[in-house]
Amino acid sequence: MSEPISHYTDVVRAGRLVFVSGCVAADKNGRVVGGNDATAQARHVHENLKACLAAAGATFADVCKVTVFLKNIADREKVNADDFLVEIEAIAVLPE
Repeated sequence: MSEPISHYTDVVRAGRLVFVSGCVAADKNGRVVGGNDATAQARHVHENLKACLAAAGATFADVCKVTVFLKNIADREKVNADDFLVEIEAIAVLPE
């Protein structure tokens, strides 16, 4: 994953809760991975989510909620980078 371009963090742990911010298909240099292929982008987002969860001591087995944002053409220039087609965030609960 690339470094954030604003004042936020990719993953935060609060007690047993783990919050992962919206992940997009970007490599460590911030370049889009997967081009215009939503499936390829989703696969890369999955890997970014896995890394974020691991950084907080969690796995996909701990995830209790995911939110998937798909690009809406009407809002394209307002809220989405031109090349990102998929964004996914997650919340996990760690075992006691």
